[in-house]
Amino acid sequence: MFAKTFNTLYRPSATNRIFNSSFTKLTQNTRTIVFPNFKLNRCFSTPVSKEKLIVFDTSLRDGEQSPGVTLTSEEKLEIARHLSSLGVDVIEAGFPIASPGDFDAVARIAKEVGPLMNGREKIGKPMVIAGLARATEKDIKRCHEAVSHAPLHRIHTFLATSDIHLKHKLKIDREECIRRAASAVAYAKSLCEDVEFSSEDSGRSDKDFLCKVLGKVIEAGATTLNIPDTVGYTSPEEYGVLIKYLIENTPGGHKVVWSTHCHNDLGLATANTLSGILNGARQVEVTINGIGERAGNTALEEVIMNIHTHPSSYPVFHTINTQQIYRTSTLVSSLSGMVVQPNKSIVGANAFLHESGIHQDGVLKHRQTYEIMSPEDVGVFNVNLVLGKLSGRNAFRSRITELGYGDMAEVDFNKAFDRFKELADSKKRITDHDLLALLSDQVTTDTAPESQRFQLQSIQVVSGTQMATATVKLMDSMKNQELVDAAIGRTGPIMAVFGAIQRLVQRKIRLLKYEVRAVSEGMDALGKVIVKVTEDVDSSGLEAVANSHEHAIAGVVKPKIDSEGNTKLTKNTYHGHGTDVDVVLASAKAYVNAINRIFSEEIRAATGKQRSSLEERIANV
Repeated sequence: MFAKTFNTLYRPSATNRIFNSSFTKLTQNTRTIVFPNFKLNRCFSTPVSKEKLIVFDTSLRDGEQSPGVTLTSEEKLEIARHLSSLGVDVIEAGFPIASPGDFDAVARIAKEVGPLMNGREKIGKPMVIAGLARATEKDIKRCHEAVSHAPLHRIHTFLATSDIHLKHKLKIDREECIRRAASAVAYAKSLCEDVEFSSEDSGRSDKDFLCKVLGKVIEAGATTLNIPDTVGYTSPEEYGVLIKYLIENTPGGHKVVWSTHCHNDLGLATANTLSGILNGARQVEVTINGIGERAGNTALEEVIMNIHTHPSSYPVFHTINTQQIYRTSTLVSSLSGMVVQPNKSIVGANAFLHESGIHQDGVLKHRQTYEIMSPEDVGVFNVNLVLGKLSGRNAFRSRITELGYGDMAEVDFNKAFDRFKELADSKKRITDHDLLALLSDQVTTDTAPESQRFQLQSIQVVSGTQMATATVKLMDSMKNQELVDAAIGRTGPIMAVFGAIQRLVQRKIRLLKYEVRAVSEGMDALGKVIVKVTEDVDSSGLEAVANSHEHAIAGVVKPKIDSEGNTKLTKNTYHGHGTDVDVVLASAKAYVNAINRIFSEEIRAATGKQRSSLEERIANV
């Protein structure tokens, strides 16, 4: 039904005005940056018949609200760089008011990634760097201070509009909601030309009231209106009807870009987003791999490949470089600790595998018998160039450039090449999966010295059928001291290694998650380990570590007193990952990586630059 009628749908002119405007000169501090005029790129039909779809990625804000996901500034920067070269139009870099650390991370992305044009030459302009702010002047001002370093920047503010939120959460009436929303947008507009407003919980809001609120924020200066299905409640038909109704009945609706933001609680996020596009939305808010709180958000790769596979069914074109989807997915999965399920569409390990004999026979005869898109479309290649211990720097540089790491600094390239050579000594064939695992590991370890207090020097493990012993040597860079200790693991070598590390760092650690998987195939495959931990620095915990390393693993989380004097438990979690052909060694690397995050966060807290906790940075949109 939607596909047949899209040509008759309302088509806002604001999309064309924003993306066809000429950006010839942008000044940032004392440096002048010149950009060519915007040219349409990677479209699958002529611009005459289609409109530009704005891809707004919120992996670094909404995606980071996933439990246990706290990215460092370096990790956020690396993901932002990949999103820029992927062709994303707008990136929501974070929630600046949440903490000094969050503010610094957003500001760094605005400064360092905001001007980048690498991989965007045909698009003709850099990414827009956006920050999220609640509908208060303090939030909006702080957001502007963070994103204003970017040549193109946006303030994204939001306020709930459903009666259930107004009554029980905000405790205000509808008139006050309209006043607050219009006031917030007007203040944001005084600081920044590009302002987006989101009506939280739009899916459960009264349609006519929504039209009133949105009409007032358009008057106040909003350029993009986002219609979130915050709790993933609506069906595709309902959501499409809502988008169309708002476009047709909101005063001034033709002046703005309409946006979708869908959650996946009922598994309908992608379907709802596509329905929104068919009914007039020209911006989609998405995340890589669909990461996000609860069941996640709309997955970027699913929306883009739907449009790629059905070019005649959608009235839009995009500028995403689809051949970088897989490598970006792998990076986000590795750095966030959110493993992609094997049967995940587009980027899952099984997405292009065929085990049925009938299917295999068909694919061998003609790939399109059972493949509606090719693996190469999303960046999965069968490469004839095999890397091994005899491969030189040029071959290695050529391969990592194809994998999206061509702009690596020389010092980082040398470190990566050394790690590659070490791996080649124990593994005959180095695959793309191996290289991506090594490179993503480097992002997490090659950060500021204070972020890597402990370096793993060596481990020695003796294991049998009843118990295991482990001796671990760490280097404490803060004290410039070598630390050695041993421990017994009643349940195996991994527990023994973790126990010895706890004794060395004198911390009481609870292991919340342990996962190991093969990066590639074969007996010499790299093993990738992901751990999630929480810690207790209670003074009694130190004694527990000294006396019983096994008991320490099941330690309690320290109590925290809130602003009202109530005692509650902190649940700050830290993830770590490590890669090695020896899974015990990979486990030790992952555990040390997680512990370094704990110590690094304490250093930042002491200097007032700590990242926010999950509870503090949650902003439901």
